[in-house]
Amino acid sequence: MIELLESYPFIKIDENQKNQLVSYMELTLKANESFNLTANDTKESFMIKNIIDSLLIVKNLDLDGKNILDLGSGAGLPGIPLAIYYKNTNFTLLEPLTKRANFLKEIAQKLGLKNVNVVNDRAEIFIKNARESFDFVTSRAVSRLNILLELSIPFLKVGGKLIAYKGINYQEEINESKNALDLLSSKIIAIEEENLVQINEKRYNIFIQKNQKTSQKYPREYRLIKKKAL
Repeated sequence: MIELLESYPFIKIDENQKNQLVSYMELTLKANESFNLTANDTKESFMIKNIIDSLLIVKNLDLDGKNILDLGSGAGLPGIPLAIYYKNTNFTLLEPLTKRANFLKEIAQKLGLKNVNVVNDRAEIFIKNARESFDFVTSRAVSRLNILLELSIPFLKVGGKLIAYKGINYQEEINESKNALDLLSSKIIAIEEENLVQINEKRYNIFIQKNQKTSQKYPREYRLIKKKAL
């Protein structure tokens, strides 16, 4: 399955990284038999829709030496593939579900990912110790953009960026996020369109920059965010 990466020449990895990605895929699919981690339950689907999808952002992005938060990491996406790719970058994988967080800790240990720290907590709790401490926040398949903005922007340093992984309905989510962007002093600075060539599906990665410090009142409790998004 690793040969599927050859269709994306900008994803440049060595043999050890290839082995780590394959091991990650196999361990995740094995664990998926016991509890729900991913809907992509074949090797081909997992490689294309999870691993390659996670790595599309590396085309025009250098994260070396940065401090990254992967918010709502779930099965470790995009955090684990990115941590394998960027060896010299620190990744914090934030996951509220204990079973999934324990799985991520096991993955990091088995793959020897010393640049990965797993935190089992909710964003609105973890923020108390991590406000404005990250250069980038990544998030994939967590929530609609207006909700994601309130959860993620407070973690960023001023000038830091949220990378929101989105699908074909990205413009609709942007349209409903204008108020949130304004209240959180943030601005969309780029939208990168890529194609998963094997299945001919478009992906849209939205880059949002934080321009000013975030008010202490954000993020609100999650029940309030869900009840009335910004």
